[in-house]
Amino acid sequence: MRLYTIGFTGKSAREFFTILKHSDVKKVIDVRLWPNTQLSGFSKSEDLAFFLKVLCHIDYENRKEFAPTATLLRDYKDGRVTWDDYVVQYDSICHARHFTLTPNMDNCCFLCAEPTPEKCHRRLLVEYLAKQDKNVEIIHL
Repeated sequence: MRLYTIGFTGKSAREFFTILKHSDVKKVIDVRLWPNTQLSGFSKSEDLAFFLKVLCHIDYENRKEFAPTATLLRDYKDGRVTWDDYVVQYDSICHARHFTLTPNMDNCCFLCAEPTPEKCHRRLLVEYLAKQDKNVEIIHL
């Protein structure tokens, strides 16, 4: 099983959709808390679903339950929570919400805004899911 991740910030629409089109991704799972802000540009949920289907033949699904809480996200962005504390708190969210790896997640790509996975909950999420099956490969696009 393969789990992909991608962030849209810092990528042009051309770059973003080209990366996805040349991957084995079958579905993009949007894990943002706010997928329709003005800062989302081409990645607003309705537009993204359309572009993914038309340009890449990739399905789209919004899964806000995979997002951090608004409080945790705000506290991290405002510097009241360190990255290390964020990791611990997000892991607690994963446990509390009972996130489970399912067969239909194979070749899914988890989307968030952060340009790289190092300090993004999408990486924490796929690592959490991957612990449930030793045969999971994680690929950051």
